[in-house]
Amino acid sequence: MDRIDRKLLNLLQRDASRTNVDIAEEVGLSPSSCLRRVRRLRKAGIIERVVAILNPARTGRVLQALVTVELRLHGEQHMRRFLDLAIVEDAVSQAYAVTGETDVVLMLSLRDMEEFDALCDRLFRDQTNVARFFTMIVIRTAKKETAIPL
Repeated sequence: MDRIDRKLLNLLQRDASRTNVDIAEEVGLSPSSCLRRVRRLRKAGIIERVVAILNPARTGRVLQALVTVELRLHGEQHMRRFLDLAIVEDAVSQAYAVTGETDVVLMLSLRDMEEFDALCDRLFRDQTNVARFFTMIVIRTAKKETAIPL
């Protein structure tokens, strides 16, 4: 990855809806060269996907929460089983297996506490191997960045 690739990636991370012609002009390439580079970056897996980032509150998902989960039983199969349950939930926007005392961290985007309560029933109670979980409700977002520094 050279300087031009990094510049392309930085531009795309800020606004991937820009036209190829606009991006090519800004990085000093012809549109065809720019398109070839972007395709190469996709093929190499550096660009995983291009998405629209929505405002959760404007979509009715007004409640954001972080949940740390400690599993009762450990090991890859137990971790995988819990993560498989979590990732099919619409309210789970991010799910991470982590190191330390906590086994899993979930980022939730919820309509209301009723949805959260129903999610708790499905993920954290009964036979889901959860020893305990801790919930933190987001009251203010100071920074929410999707770009990776290059």
